[in-house]
Amino acid sequence: MFKEYTQYDALGLADLVSKGEVSAKELLDSAVARANKLNPKLNAIIHRFDERAYDQAQAGLPSGAFTGVPYLLKDLSYSFEGEPLTMGSRSVNIQSDYDSEIVKRMKATGVNTFGKTNTPEFGLIITTEPKAHGATHNPFKKGYSSGGSSGGSAAAVASGIVPMAGAGDGGGSIRFPAAWCGAFGLKPSRGRNPMGPKVGEGWEGAVADHVITRSVRDSAAMLDATSGAEVGAPFVIAPPEGSFLEAAMRAPKPLTIALHQQPLIAGTVVDKEVLAVLEQTAKQLEAMGHRVVPAEPNINIEQFWHDFMVVVCTHTAFTIDDIERHYGAHHVKKLEPQTQNMALLGRSLSAVDLAHAKQGWHNSQYQTGLLLETYDMILCPTVPTPAVKHGVLPPSVMDEMLMRSAELLNKSIDMGKYAFSSGMIEKLSHPVLSKMAFTLLGNVTGLPAVSVPVGMSKKGLPIGMQLIGRMNDETTLFSVAGEMERAGMFTKPAFAK
Repeated sequence: MFKEYTQYDALGLADLVSKGEVSAKELLDSAVARANKLNPKLNAIIHRFDERAYDQAQAGLPSGAFTGVPYLLKDLSYSFEGEPLTMGSRSVNIQSDYDSEIVKRMKATGVNTFGKTNTPEFGLIITTEPKAHGATHNPFKKGYSSGGSSGGSAAAVASGIVPMAGAGDGGGSIRFPAAWCGAFGLKPSRGRNPMGPKVGEGWEGAVADHVITRSVRDSAAMLDATSGAEVGAPFVIAPPEGSFLEAAMRAPKPLTIALHQQPLIAGTVVDKEVLAVLEQTAKQLEAMGHRVVPAEPNINIEQFWHDFMVVVCTHTAFTIDDIERHYGAHHVKKLEPQTQNMALLGRSLSAVDLAHAKQGWHNSQYQTGLLLETYDMILCPTVPTPAVKHGVLPPSVMDEMLMRSAELLNKSIDMGKYAFSSGMIEKLSHPVLSKMAFTLLGNVTGLPAVSVPVGMSKKGLPIGMQLIGRMNDETTLFSVAGEMERAGMFTKPAFAK
């Protein structure tokens, strides 16, 4: 077993393999040993296929940027041939008979995948506490959320089981857990990474798949390997000039950065410790030669949350209907109340409602675009608070009872329409949406965004800051994040406490 395993990022480990200083099997031994030791406490990995990974290490992995590096995939959108896909649900257990396009590209880098990570049901909530697999614990503090929906991947990376893991982001689900677990997370631009072959876009383009990592350069190198259009892609965007990895290794030009401090969900309170880290980060960026100026996107925050919920509820209804059609009704019998409720709401909405919501998204895109004509990027918190205890964000028992009642009432009245018009949805969704008050902007607009681990709370929980870039400009984000990392701004991972 390789004792120095956690001292290297993924590119560092791959370099050792290429030089013959360590073997892919030895790295897998280290990852498996850490998983055996830590996962019973964390519950980050919900499915393992160690033997398959050992066979692959023995047979020889593809030659790429990450040859021999142990790897994990989020058990949601990543279809991995021959392994089950549960999507965090008690109802779903699909045996994948193909690789997603992004999985093919990740495999080509030489990573050695040996498991799937925990996620909330269908990725619908930003804490990883599904009834199917149980809660994933924050590596910094047991009993606290690891965030979601890529909470299992973030916990596995932050604890040193793997240096990076596959993740996905539809409302902050890469950046959110990265912030709460003290890792680095990039959500790419809309269309940068493939979603197919069976899906063109997720949640009207809000979803983007990528990785959670400990180092900036690992994220950049993986994006170099996976980005680019696929057959039938709904978006085809320009490749970068040079590589993302090169960008991560060089300092950016002096930038003008908008300081975004006002949450985009009404009634959201930003924790004082988070605001202190925001102020500190702004000062550090200014010391590096950048200009940070308070400026806010001109967005209707009352409409903003409503439009997002319309899109997500509509697609939740579609997802459940699609699973039932392809795999049978037994796959949707044990869905969690919140999932059923969101599907009920989605079925109550019309195509016109969805079109109105998409127009609202365009308005937000336009206003943010206007801001980014003046500023090179936006700086804001990733999440308004540090991690919360388990049980705070999932629906309470009372809320679940209300949701089940809504299903029964829907037989006599249009409960979905009533729930939106009465304010019930705003009330029930606010605890979760308020935590997404800064991340949602990247999903609605399609802009690239990163969470950088630059602060700690008094309780010893990580605090992340977010940088949102111009459309298709991951290059500048990687350059700034790399500069911050080299300056020693990143907090130490959980295993280095």
